[in-house]
Amino acid sequence: MANIITGTKDNFASVINGELPVLVDFWATWCGPCRMVSPFIEQLADEYEGKVAFMKVNVDEEPELCEKYRVSSIPNLVLFKDGDMLDQSAGARPKAQIAQFIEQAL
Repeated sequence: MANIITGTKDNFASVINGELPVLVDFWATWCGPCRMVSPFIEQLADEYEGKVAFMKVNVDEEPELCEKYRVSSIPNLVLFKDGDMLDQSAGARPKAQIAQFIEQAL
C-alpha cells in the first residue's frame, strides 16, 4: 500500500515543494462524500506510487491551510507541482475523473 502523508501546517510546504507532483485531499471525518472518495485516493496512491505524492489534510485540524488555499467545501482535491497549485476540484468524483485530474501534473 502506498504511503499517504498526513498533511499539517508543519510539513505541508516541504511536501508540495518535493520532487513529485502532489495531490492533496482536504477532508473531514464527518463528511460522507469524503468517505466515498477516500478508497479511490488510496487506490490511486498505489497506482501512481513513485510518480505522484498523496496527502490528506483534515480540515478540522488544519484550518490555516484551508484558509490559505481557499478550501470552502469538501472533499476538495488540490494538485500541486513544484510548489505551485495547478488545479482544484471540489466535490466527490469517480476514480476515473480523479485519475484524469492527476494526469495534468504528469
